[in-house]
Amino acid sequence: MKKLTVLLASVLVLTTILTGCGKKDAKLGEIQKAGKIVLGTNATYPPYEFHKKIDGKDTIIGFDIAIGQAVADELGVKLEIKDMDFNGLLPALTAGKIDMIIAGMTPTDERKKSVDFSKIYYTAAQGVIVRAEDKDKFTTMESLDNQKIGVQTGSIQEDIAKEQVKSADIKGLGSVADLILQLQTKKVDALIVELPVAEAYIQNAKDLVIADAKPKDDVGGSAIAVQKNNPSLVAEIDKVIDKLIAENKLDQYVKEAADQMAQE
Repeated sequence: MKKLTVLLASVLVLTTILTGCGKKDAKLGEIQKAGKIVLGTNATYPPYEFHKKIDGKDTIIGFDIAIGQAVADELGVKLEIKDMDFNGLLPALTAGKIDMIIAGMTPTDERKKSVDFSKIYYTAAQGVIVRAEDKDKFTTMESLDNQKIGVQTGSIQEDIAKEQVKSADIKGLGSVADLILQLQTKKVDALIVELPVAEAYIQNAKDLVIADAKPKDDVGGSAIAVQKNNPSLVAEIDKVIDKLIAENKLDQYVKEAADQMAQE
């Protein structure tokens, strides 16, 4: 009888563990059952994601959005997009308000504590935007010391400003578009953003240029974030990324996004 009790207890413990694992890895099934996957992004980050009027309708496009659509297609579900401040994306993901984040997000060690990431799908250099009149003033990262630096709140660029600019007066905002306005109205002296984003903004702002100052980025790269303990979903996303890389689709998405921006 004692052996039977021990055996039953062991079976109960094992069942509990297996059931718990199933619950932790349930997101993929929930998405397929709902028939949609909810993508969280911050659509002020061209060419990654941005707003554009298409057939008179405000639409969020960009190469991150194209990747999100590819993930949705692979899972056989619809893509729903939620646009929010960059700093609100991780809390929204951990709270279950969105299913994944595709927003040019770097998988830092700090972020990995609260969410899981796919493999890197794109790597870009960092850049510094300044007013055209100040181009000769900011030629090195040291020349940014003691200046007012604009960054997107919660971004890797915020970390770069803190670590690479001495005594920086850092101004953090949720939208890069708002930061551009801060620079143009001389409320900040420079912005640190990813180089493709910098290039996207200055093509329509003749008063701004990319400075010669070059931030170091030892982390680098963008990945897709999902809730913790969902390896099946991560595996499906990684499969999509591998396929897009093999078919050179990512380069195509970047070019298409750039072409759409040029049509503004």
